[in-house]
Amino acid sequence: MSALYMIVGTLAALGVLVTFHEYGHFWVARRCGVKVLRFSVGFGTPLLRWHDRRGTEFVLAAIPLGGYVKMLDEREGEVPPELLDQSFNRKSVRQRFAIVAAGPIANFLLALLFFWLVAMLGSVQVRPVIGAVETGSLAAEAGLQVGQEIVAVDGEPTSGWAAVNLQLVRRLGESGNLSLSVRDQGSAVDSARQLPLKDWLRGVDEPDPIAALGIRPWRPALEPVLAELDPQGPGYAAGLRVGDRLLALDGQALTDWQQLVERVRALPGRSVSLLVERDGRQLDVAVSLAARGEGEARSGYLGAGVAGVEWPPEMLREVSFGPLDAVGEGLRRTWAMSLLTLDSLKKMLFGELSVKNLSGPITIAKVAGASAESGLGDFLNFLAYLSISLGVLNLLPIPVLDGGHLLFYLIEWTRGRPLSERVQGWGMQIGISLVIGVMLLALLNDLSRL
Repeated sequence: MSALYMIVGTLAALGVLVTFHEYGHFWVARRCGVKVLRFSVGFGTPLLRWHDRRGTEFVLAAIPLGGYVKMLDEREGEVPPELLDQSFNRKSVRQRFAIVAAGPIANFLLALLFFWLVAMLGSVQVRPVIGAVETGSLAAEAGLQVGQEIVAVDGEPTSGWAAVNLQLVRRLGESGNLSLSVRDQGSAVDSARQLPLKDWLRGVDEPDPIAALGIRPWRPALEPVLAELDPQGPGYAAGLRVGDRLLALDGQALTDWQQLVERVRALPGRSVSLLVERDGRQLDVAVSLAARGEGEARSGYLGAGVAGVEWPPEMLREVSFGPLDAVGEGLRRTWAMSLLTLDSLKKMLFGELSVKNLSGPITIAKVAGASAESGLGDFLNFLAYLSISLGVLNLLPIPVLDGGHLLFYLIEWTRGRPLSERVQGWGMQIGISLVIGVMLLALLNDLSRL
């Protein structure tokens, strides 16, 4: 992935999401009669600024990590008598609630728009056909077999492996029965399988739900002939070259690239011997594998890759929707991802999901760059997911976030009067501490992944 894609993708993502979020506040504030003093995208030194006919200052600032809408408010300075009716604090609880809620709502509407576009653009998906079942695994005990296609998980249809993975992610840390519907090759009849879960992958760092069931997706056979090498990887350092055919690892024959991948992943930090065919000669190459990840997610790394092959047409499925059907698909996906985000936060809070799955700005930048490089559909999908995350996080009842302000307004509406400035101040201090703590944790997770 080039640095250019990462920079452009990150700036585009943050710019679009922040601008839309703040515009939600701005649009509703204007309609509630509140005077908006400043609309800023970014923080710090202004790079560009202008004023509209109502006197609102629009600012594009140097640090693109957020934004804000500054409104006329007696709590933040003296307000001329003729403008008191345009002050935010003079508005009804209902109006203030609407202004604050408009930001997160704008994020959900933006996600709906992106999912609608993605649904109309369509995508080619790999049919979720089982390529291998690990002996003694949950999948094996449930009677799953090679060649079967997973058509639904817990009653939700699965058109591709991404949909299977998404449904499995919902069950992380849980106990109970996981329901799979599978279809044999050449059959039109679905059969049900029940897989018993008990604290499934609870607290595991970077879980791989499909592999944890003992399933390996079907994929075309790849010959173990090297087509690329990481210049910083252990394979390159050991003397492997592009064009080498790997014949064996520690004396075990290799007939398919996936065999090598699985064995290397199981040997983090170990020294191995590779039998290599090069220019008609066979060579033994000693390689000290690198290690990536931590805990149960720790895996070996060789730093090599092979050329891709064409997928058989019968293993691919094109999924697209018309303009009207795409609205329903967009609503379904927005709702599903919102619930998944909330559920994941709850599981992190109760220890069912590792907090190391929390990502910060570095991971966001990497994913933004990778999705931008992958294509428009993937980038729009990423923007939709990120917009939902921003909307959900902002609605959490934590002071300093939009959800914290909404909580104060609900209390004011219930009591008939607002909480004291002292109590609200304590809440703000607690909220700031929580937000900073979560941001630091996410940043540490990012650094550990590097």
